[in-house]
Amino acid sequence: MGTEGSGELLKGVPRPDGGEAPMDLDDMLRLKNMHLAPYIQMATALIGKRRRSGGNMFRHQIDTLGILMDYGYIDSVLLKASLIHDLLEDVPDFQRDLILEADEEAPDVYKLVLEVTRRPIETKVEFLARIREFGSNKSHILKSADRISNMISLGYVTDVEFISRYTDETEACVFPIAELADKRMLEELKELVATRRAFLARCFEI
Repeated sequence: MGTEGSGELLKGVPRPDGGEAPMDLDDMLRLKNMHLAPYIQMATALIGKRRRSGGNMFRHQIDTLGILMDYGYIDSVLLKASLIHDLLEDVPDFQRDLILEADEEAPDVYKLVLEVTRRPIETKVEFLARIREFGSNKSHILKSADRISNMISLGYVTDVEFISRYTDETEACVFPIAELADKRMLEELKELVATRRAFLARCFEI
């Protein structure tokens, strides 16, 4: 079957939520030509970094990529950065030249990763404020997708104090970023915060 026929099959594909799949043939071809493999390979350095909710940081990078695509983002720099967005923070001795030599877009990917990487001198609040006030639109989108993934994972965390602190931080510091990035992401974050607070309320009732 040629690409024209494939396009007819891909356009308007129904989703379980009643909407339409955001990826059409043009998006699929753009994705095909992105050469994500070098970034996925670099991300495997995060396999040894365990998460409080289970799993590891490599899976979180892939999850963040999936969230961006679920919202219809097929920007190559954004998707590549999502695959390694925690790499510099969690593997400080990673050879940064490997990122810069990955492909022709590597300098832009590296710049975006730096935007969403917390600096040693920053508190968490200062870090999120920097992204909100000085970050690019892509950094706002990436951080919002990152926090959606983290909030979903929070459903597997049993540390009540951590859940409370992280949920408050999301509302105070990440909602304003999502407001700038994508109102749909903001709505999902609000729903996730509401579910975590409902869980905390049940915990305190017991």
